[in-house]
Amino acid sequence: MPHFPYSLSVFFPAYNDAESLPKLLETTFATLHEHVSDYEVIVVNDGSQDDTGAVLERLAAQYSPYLRVVTHPENRGYGGALRSGFEAAAKDFVFYTDGDAQYDPAEMVLLMRALPPGGGLVNGYKIKRQDPWHRIAIGFLYNRFARFLFRVGIRDIDCDFRLIRRSIVAGFGLTSTSGTVCVELVRKIELSGAAVTEVPVNHYPRLHGKSQFFRVKSLATTFGQLCGLYWRLVLDPGYRIRRIVSRTSSL
Repeated sequence: MPHFPYSLSVFFPAYNDAESLPKLLETTFATLHEHVSDYEVIVVNDGSQDDTGAVLERLAAQYSPYLRVVTHPENRGYGGALRSGFEAAAKDFVFYTDGDAQYDPAEMVLLMRALPPGGGLVNGYKIKRQDPWHRIAIGFLYNRFARFLFRVGIRDIDCDFRLIRRSIVAGFGLTSTSGTVCVELVRKIELSGAAVTEVPVNHYPRLHGKSQFFRVKSLATTFGQLCGLYWRLVLDPGYRIRRIVSRTSSL
């Protein structure tokens, strides 16, 4: 019997994930059917160049009317895909993880159970990262650097396995188009004063495709957007005041 007391939007940003999406969505729908009464599933096809579009067309017919596909004709970057996912979501809470199946969507139940009354974010953290050693090393350094630079409290910024109260994100919006969006999202949620909970989750080897983050262009875009975020979210003395005024006026 479903136990999650809220409606739920689930979305997956996907880029060249044709091979992983069928099993990912099969597990997702089985989990939602068992645990959630009111739900929708969204896949954001971020300009994929493989058969992702054709696979999603077939899956949308199979899971109609619960599955919607948002298609970007051109790749907008990870942040652009997340922004489209949040904009398309219509339920009380939003859960998202990546379309490459390095996380098990069935474990979203762990996040649901950990959500406290009035909670705003339940964030997963990887029990053990299952990636090549160089990605583990770079990810470790990036996570430590970003947490220190942006004064972020959660232990794993790089874990894209999150359950979020939709009204919080709708209240501040997102601007990043690169992987920097994770820092922006978490930092803004923490600045909002919403309760944050963390839950350990499993991480699995990537079986299909390859990460788009470790490209020179992606790394350069990420660095540039980190600098802009640092000014807006850390150095800008008026940001906290504007957020407080915004929250107060919405009450």
